[in-house]
Amino acid sequence: MNDSPGMLFWIVWLGFMIFCLAAIWKVFEKAGKPGWAAIVPIYNLIVILEIAGKPIWWIILMLIPLVNIIVGFMVYTSIAANFGKGMGFALGMIFLPFIFFPILGFGDAQYRPTVA
Repeated sequence: MNDSPGMLFWIVWLGFMIFCLAAIWKVFEKAGKPGWAAIVPIYNLIVILEIAGKPIWWIILMLIPLVNIIVGFMVYTSIAANFGKGMGFALGMIFLPFIFFPILGFGDAQYRPTVA
């Protein structure tokens, strides 16, 4: 009986993670990319860069501490713009991804990449 609160926590946590993964999967599919790419490490970063319209070599910048923060802001801002959302939505994606990715994935936003 003592383990039931701990078990409940892990069940809720697992459900939450599956929901977040499903949201990112849906965002990938809306952008015309394979949804399964959301679960493959490193490859999902490449796909995120493609969705953002950024060059693939930026993955190197994403591996450099502190630089990756700036690059992350730029990438999420571009993703938000490509889905017709503004800077406020991009900040939401950065600071509250568990809320804003489901809005993007399950909402009515459509992927329309901007021309550089």
